Amino acid sequence: MKTINLLAVTAAAVLTTTGAFAETNLTAETASPGGATHLSLAHMTEIAGTAGIANIQLAEGQTLTNSIQNVAEGKTDIAGTPYILPFLMSRGVGPYGSLGAEAGADLVSNLRVINPFTLGVFFLFAYDSKNLGGWDDLEGRKIYNGPPRGGALTNGRAMIQIVAGLEDGIGYEGMQTNWGQGATLISSGEPDAVVLPELFPSPRLTIPAAAGKMTIWSMPSESYESEAMQKYMQAPGSAPWTSDVASLEAIMGDDFTFISEDDTFRAFATIGGNVVNKSMDDALVTDLVTTYIASLEDLMAKAPYGETVGYDFPMQGMCGGNPIKYHPAAAKAWRDSGYELDDCAVAE
Repeated sequence: MKTINLLAVTAAAVLTTTGAFAETNLTAETASPGGATHLSLAHMTEIAGTAGIANIQLAEGQTLTNSIQNVAEGKTDIAGTPYILPFLMSRGVGPYGSLGAEAGADLVSNLRVINPFTLGVFFLFAYDSKNLGGWDDLEGRKIYNGPPRGGALTNGRAMIQIVAGLEDGIGYEGMQTNWGQGATLISSGEPDAVVLPELFPSPRLTIPAAAGKMTIWSMPSESYESEAMQKYMQAPGSAPWTSDVASLEAIMGDDFTFISEDDTFRAFATIGGNVVNKSMDDALVTDLVTTYIASLEDLMAKAPYGETVGYDFPMQGMCGGNPIKYHPAAAKAWRDSGYELDDCAVAE
């Protein structure tokens, strides 16, 4: 996935060649603190200023649906996004219905990726006190499967239907609440099980764990490899996700038990990245991304989930139905730093 050589030398070179951009001022928009989306751009803001590349004014807690439109229209320089949003914009559907397909596609053509991240990984978990038997024991249960609306709820329902063959409201009772109330709902003990996009760890895992030990189930390999799930995981904004169980156990500690039929934990992830307008100067993009890559170790050390969210996996979620590609200068920076990027992921 990566072969990093001479990064310290690369970083030093960037520091000595960015004088032309020391007075550059950029604007950026990202999600609320606490997740991989915010941390990525907050880190970029920090290192860009320290290295004298640019002063980035970062607006937190933004609605990313609007943020990427601002970038596409040239009103904002950088924004984080799940990749499903550019796809919806390109079709002029969902939150972009008022744009229409033609205008939406025109706007998306202005967007370029500079770096990746995983917003969350979908899996099943429950308190041990619920005596849940896993994916085969969900029928008739109360399952917290997302916020009242949006992509997370759609994905949570789809995962349960593909893996367990159950529909919300028919095979089980779906429970929804806003993200801010998620940990409280889980801690209340009302849901029998939970299927959400989480990080290892996230507050919706660690806070409820104070009230009791929990078990986390991998997607069964048969379900993971099924035609239906493989097709679903190739949809824009989604990607297959695996990790060795031992690594997750080490991260999460004794309050969590992981169950898989082998040593691999299988799930699917919601994928995104930071985007800029295609008109951003090549040299500026090169300096931003090269310095970012050189500091990935520091970035991943800033949060317990840092090594599990694909900050160093630039191909995740790219190509296929994803309508946006890497800025050529960003792609060159990743490749020059030893990372692989397929041509289908790079804009001309």
